[in-house]
Amino acid sequence: MIREANRMLRLPPYLFTIVDDLKQKVAARGVDVIDLSMGNPDLGAPPRALSALCEAAADSDNHGYSKSYGPIEQDLKRAIADWYGRKFGVDLDPATEVLPLIGAKEGIAHLSLAFLNNDDIALVPSPAYPVHFNGAIMAGGILYNLPLGPGNDYKPELDKLDKHIVRMAKLLLISYPHNPTAAVVDLEFFERVVAWAKKNDIIVAHDLAYSDIVFDGYRSPSMMQVGDARTIGVEFHTMSKSYSMAGWRIGYAVGNRRILKSIAKTKSYVDFGIFRPIQCAAIACLDGSDEYVLETVEIYRRRRDVFVNGLKEIGWNVPLPKGTFYVWARIPLKYSALTSLEFATLLLEETGVAVAPGTGFGEYGEGYVRFALVQKEERLKEAVSRLKKHLDVDS
Repeated sequence: MIREANRMLRLPPYLFTIVDDLKQKVAARGVDVIDLSMGNPDLGAPPRALSALCEAAADSDNHGYSKSYGPIEQDLKRAIADWYGRKFGVDLDPATEVLPLIGAKEGIAHLSLAFLNNDDIALVPSPAYPVHFNGAIMAGGILYNLPLGPGNDYKPELDKLDKHIVRMAKLLLISYPHNPTAAVVDLEFFERVVAWAKKNDIIVAHDLAYSDIVFDGYRSPSMMQVGDARTIGVEFHTMSKSYSMAGWRIGYAVGNRRILKSIAKTKSYVDFGIFRPIQCAAIACLDGSDEYVLETVEIYRRRRDVFVNGLKEIGWNVPLPKGTFYVWARIPLKYSALTSLEFATLLLEETGVAVAPGTGFGEYGEGYVRFALVQKEERLKEAVSRLKKHLDVDS
């Protein structure tokens, strides 16, 4: 009999695959699906990224395996360190405190694989980006959910944890601006987290994927701005959101050199690094001006305002997010007896609007759905119009 490993059997169903199947079935009926389910940017990558990619790809010397000591690889590390210095005032050693990744998701999964034993606890806020908890499970560790909700401003209450749980914990994963809830924090939050983690000898991994996608004057801090952060933690970032390069698969981690060295060791057994022309494209973006990012943020801000105001006009009161390009919405009262997957299915079948069910982000995502603002304003207005026509969402 062919059987998956027990750790794989522990994984929850990947609901985004289920949603994708539902989208295809609905589209096959001739329905025009407005897809707001996945955080897949619809904006093209910066022209300078495309130019750098094409120029580098034309050089056959760049078609071989990537080598960590190569000139392009070293230049990418330098560009990442420089970017951190300009944006956050953080001084990183490119040689030891920067690690390029095949997307932040890959790096987060390898972090768990590198550090979790089968009797180690990973503290993961819930709801969360799925790889935060799925990576811990796949590594064979013990998952311990930290409930997030409006009552605690979507921040984990670390000081309330049982001392036995803390003693077994080896890794804490956090992410702000937060996917899926769009919650944001200030630098004081990271100061408290770092102090707590140092006291309890726990690794902290911060997923900073949405640092640039912020609104209304809010500036997203980096955990690395805390003086002691590099003694216990690492921070993950990506080119996917700021530069609309999601499919290019390139990201990076910075911070504690011993942690990064272990992630790199783990990666060395399973991949050969990043295609060099993609690294050249990332360098061009990181070394360039902020014009593309600022224009992208303004596009998402307008979409946010159009969509959130539209939902409020039809009676679905949702918070106005200060970060990410997501809207986190409680299921309207009339439909509260449905699970988030059932409600997402209803929306898709009745209105043609695809959303992500909250339970896809973990146990404490139940009761919510997430909208991703990855469609043009006209499509978002059409989505609101369909919701108004087909559903009683007065909450």
